[in-house]
Amino acid sequence: MTEAVFQFPCKSCGGQMFFDSETHSLKCRYCEIEQPIEAITDMPVEHELNFADDDPSLYDWQTEQQTVKCESCGGQSVAPVSQSSFLCAFCGSAKVLVEQINGLIRPESLIPFSISKQEALEAFGRWKKKRWFVPNVFKKMPIESKLNGLYLPYWTYDASTASVYSADVGVYHYRPETRTRTVNGKTETYTEMVRYTVWHKKSGNYELDFDDVRIPASRYYDDKMLKEIGNYNMAELVGYKPDYISGYMTERYNVSLEDGWSRSKSIIDSTLNAKIRSKIGGDEIRNLRISTQYANLTYKQILLPMWNANYTYRNKSFPYMINGQTGIVKGKTPKSAAKITLFVLSLLAIIALLLLIASQS
Repeated sequence: MTEAVFQFPCKSCGGQMFFDSETHSLKCRYCEIEQPIEAITDMPVEHELNFADDDPSLYDWQTEQQTVKCESCGGQSVAPVSQSSFLCAFCGSAKVLVEQINGLIRPESLIPFSISKQEALEAFGRWKKKRWFVPNVFKKMPIESKLNGLYLPYWTYDASTASVYSADVGVYHYRPETRTRTVNGKTETYTEMVRYTVWHKKSGNYELDFDDVRIPASRYYDDKMLKEIGNYNMAELVGYKPDYISGYMTERYNVSLEDGWSRSKSIIDSTLNAKIRSKIGGDEIRNLRISTQYANLTYKQILLPMWNANYTYRNKSFPYMINGQTGIVKGKTPKSAAKITLFVLSLLAIIALLLLIASQS
């Protein structure tokens, strides 16, 4: 990724100022003068969920932006128009197309980077040494990778729900029953407790408010990997200012506001189903019907920090991610066939030994 993102000139030397993850201020890379960022103390605005909203303020990024699209991997990011040279923030390719932004909703808030590039590289080094089934040479050798600081877009949705439900509820009961069996050629009588189910109908109302149901607005990442690094402390959200993204790329969302709400609604419906089942109780539930009304629907877009990279080992590429707030590392690694084979053989030997002990006893 290019280093030339000229948004904030240094008042002292005229050089480029970038957001510094350690001091959370703008810092000149030449004379190292720091400039505090005036924090926005107002709460982030929750916008009414209206898919046809054309309010100009929704699209004001406070600096003129452009879209960068990679011809190799299809990744799209957002950068200032003052930036003239690019590498793809996702795959490192120089094959990019620059287009003007058209109707791109700006974020309301973000979590600034707290992990520097050097700290991220050190975290990756510690992480790879702890992998079990990787080749020993991979653990010991230095791995070169182009680490890119990237803000990932997320949608968050709020909703008030009012549900009406009905269901058949089954409750287990037990009664003694007399039975016979043959033991050593003799018939004997015994009593056994037998379970049966009593069914009854139940209905009611259930209300629940949802706050900040978070949906990734990116399609370019492994969902599982995103969830594994996604343990962000949302209390550290600050109001959006272009100062915070100076020196970093911002991914352009490719999950629309409407598609994001559809995914959020699925999460809400699944949560309501579980909550209502818990409220109904009983031992079994069948024919559950839930009708839900939604109100007070609002949304906002937030940006979350991530270090993204690919490294090459024996001519094969492997991706990894590092949470830009916590330093959590997740990624793909090469596998050692010898270690996996040894583990499987050891496991089989233990099982065989346990079976031998069990047969002798």
